[in-house]
This record gives sequence, structure tokens and C-alpha cells, in this order.
Amino acid sequence: MGSGLYSMDEKSFDQTLDLTKIKPYGDTMNDGKVQLSFTLPIPCNDEAIEAAKQLLKKMGLDNPQVVYYKELTEGFTFFNCYGSLVHTVDTTTIKVEKVESNVMSMSETDEYIKEHIGRKIVVIGASTGTDAHTVGIDAIMNMKGYAGHFGIERYDMFEAYNLGSQVPNEEFIAKAIELKADALLVSQTVTQKDVHIHNLIELIEMLEAEGLRDKLIVCCGGPRITHELAKELGYDAGFGMNTFATDVTSFVAEELNRRINH
Repeated sequence: MGSGLYSMDEKSFDQTLDLTKIKPYGDTMNDGKVQLSFTLPIPCNDEAIEAAKQLLKKMGLDNPQVVYYKELTEGFTFFNCYGSLVHTVDTTTIKVEKVESNVMSMSETDEYIKEHIGRKIVVIGASTGTDAHTVGIDAIMNMKGYAGHFGIERYDMFEAYNLGSQVPNEEFIAKAIELKADALLVSQTVTQKDVHIHNLIELIEMLEAEGLRDKLIVCCGGPRITHELAKELGYDAGFGMNTFATDVTSFVAEELNRRINH
């Protein structure tokens, strides 16, 4: 097994592949082929097609082709286009800050908690602030889970409380105190005008003011959340797209064990 961007020996894939000059793959290695879709606020005519091609060239695409176009409504044209990207990326220089934990299955996590912690872990989750979206927090918390991954409510060694949506940070913290929480999980979906950033910062500042920040494991998640962003905002971990309850529970269990026993 390899590391970084590849999970197998690169040479077994393509011995001529230059990892310092990677392009998108279409039909052949490094042909740079990409597909783009976009809408222009101009009438659907030949001039619109030429405008789309010129924009594709400015994006760094050779041989731009408009393969489909259609008027959405008067004065707006939708395009489906192809082209060959001229730019490359050096993947050997890419470093991404990631959550450091050994992702375990539900049964493995339960056994780990029994062995290392010896009691149930109390976790409270919510979509805080004005965010009314619960898809993310439900996928992590609810018993049925998401995409074959059971939610935290299904775990034997977690005591999970899903507070739902539009939970003010004050109420979130009050509930954490009442239930003697070990970990807080914050879901943020709405990102217009960086409202998620402001809300996430406010929660950390309020926890610090109450002297609770270091007593809790605090995680956040959402489609625009990265681990790097979460750490910058004062959180212990951030979980973005394509993460599941197993990712969250494994981190929380290992982090709590580290804090208690080390």
C-alpha cells in the first residue's frame, strides 16, 4: 500500500507517470480532458457559442468544444463543453492536514471503548445557530445512519443526543453541562456570507468563556468543512464530505482515551 494520493504502488499503474506534472485523465494518460457545464446570461446563438469557447481558452483549455447548448430561458444559455487542460499539478508537494485516527467499525469501536474507557461516551450533536439543515447531523447521529454506516445511536458504548436544527450555541452548551457531555458534534450546512464560520467561532469563544473548552472534545462537520479549517477555528477535528459515523466515533474514542489515560 502507498500513501498520500495513491493507495497502490504508482509504478504498477503507469511507470511513465510523472507525479510532478499531473493532468486530468480522459481517454489516455495525462491528456488533460475535462468536461465543464455552465450558464451564460446571453441569448442562445452563434455568438454565445463563441463566447463559451473563448472563456474555455481563458480557463487554460486547448481545443475547446461546445458539445451541447440550450436556451434555459430568454437571455440565458446553458453549455456542456469539453477541452484539454494545459495546466498540471505537482502532487508530490501536496500536504493535507487530516484527522489522525484509526478508523474502526462499530463493533471494534465499542470494544475499544469497553477496554480503554470502561463507560459510555456521552455525545451531543446539533445543527447550531440558524442552520435548519439536519441531513448531516442525522447521517452521523441517527440509528439508521447513512450509506450502510450506522449512526452513533446504534453504538452500545455511546450515549447519543441529537438536538436537531437551529439550536442556539447557548442552549447547546447548557445541554452539554446538563448531560455531562464528553464530546460536541456541530453540523453546519448553510455557508452564505460565511455564517458557518461566525457561528463556529462563537461556540468556541463561549466554551472558553465558561472554562469548558479543554474539558470537551469538540468536532464540526459539513460540506464546506475541512480538518484544517476546523483546527484553525479551535476545534479538535473537522469532518467534510464522504465521512461517516465510523470516522467520528473512532476519533472521539481515541481522543478521549488519550486525554484520560495519557
